[in-house]
Amino acid sequence: MAKNILVVDDSSSVRQVVSIALKSAGYDVIEASDGKDALGKLNGQKIHLIISDVNMPNMDGITFVKEAKKLVNYRFTPIIMLTTESQDHKKREGQDAGARAWVVKPFQPAQMLAAVAKLILP
Repeated sequence: MAKNILVVDDSSSVRQVVSIALKSAGYDVIEASDGKDALGKLNGQKIHLIISDVNMPNMDGITFVKEAKKLVNYRFTPIIMLTTESQDHKKREGQDAGARAWVVKPFQPAQMLAAVAKLILP
């Protein structure tokens, strides 16, 4: 059975690139356009991993991570931040919120897939 990955980014082109890479590696992808949209998709279905941007309208990625971690079904779901932000204080803020990895855009799909493989249990 394929693993479900929720991809959260306000850029449809970034969502598309990430989705293509994940699907080609055998993952199922659910897309959301911002943190608020993503929270609505955390409806009890099994999500094996979340990949989220930081800077988004309506609800930014750090706030989304904090909110997702409050949900019983998703408390232990690993989260990768995929963002243009590379400052240490932003990374620390993401880690404190519950993010497990930080991938900086622009990224190589292989780099992102390696991070995904480390966080998703077979």
